[in-house]
Amino acid sequence: MATKIPIEINLHQQSAYLTLKYEEQSFDLAAEYLRVHSPSAEVMGHGPGQEKLQVGKENVSIQNIVPVGNYAIQIIYDDGHDTGIYSWEYLYELGCGYADKWNSYLQRLKEAGYERVKQ
Repeated sequence: MATKIPIEINLHQQSAYLTLKYEEQSFDLAAEYLRVHSPSAEVMGHGPGQEKLQVGKENVSIQNIVPVGNYAIQIIYDDGHDTGIYSWEYLYELGCGYADKWNSYLQRLKEAGYERVKQ
């Protein structure tokens, strides 16, 4: 399958989400969703089973987006996190799998006894 590359990326800083537009569809992804699914070692760990549940990210915002070559973007968050490189493939996966990934994240928070507080 060919890599899906967004034809447009729009950062909505006030509402804290990112819009990814493709030829056939678009995705609106909240900063919190992107932050807790960062492809960084801080979130993913260094191997399978080492993922770290991210808590307290309800009000995180995106400060900046930096292109990385022709294959990815780096998202810089206002909580200081800036090490995740989001490849085109991974961004598309996050968009297509939003409902399942978001619900799984909320379930993991619940199991950990954490209650989200969105301001």
